[in-house]
Amino acid sequence: MQVSLDISMYPLDQDYEPPILDFIARLQAHEQLTVRPNALSTQVFGDYDVLMDLLTREIRTAFAQGLPTVMTLKLVNLDRANETV
Repeated sequence: MQVSLDISMYPLDQDYEPPILDFIARLQAHEQLTVRPNALSTQVFGDYDVLMDLLTREIRTAFAQGLPTVMTLKLVNLDRANETV
């Protein structure tokens, strides 16, 4: 099943940009996913099982860096990768 995810990361620190860019880069390293960052969030598209497995690992990695971080996720069971905004 193909899904679409909208995810936002909010590190609770004045120097918030590096952890966000690192998280996005790690998601983009997975060829199984289509990752499209924008100014407010990142859209991720792919197979549900693959996406959830990779997302679980990458969020754990982000949280393990010790910086308090909020993640917001919106997930839909449709492939919206080819839809225009």
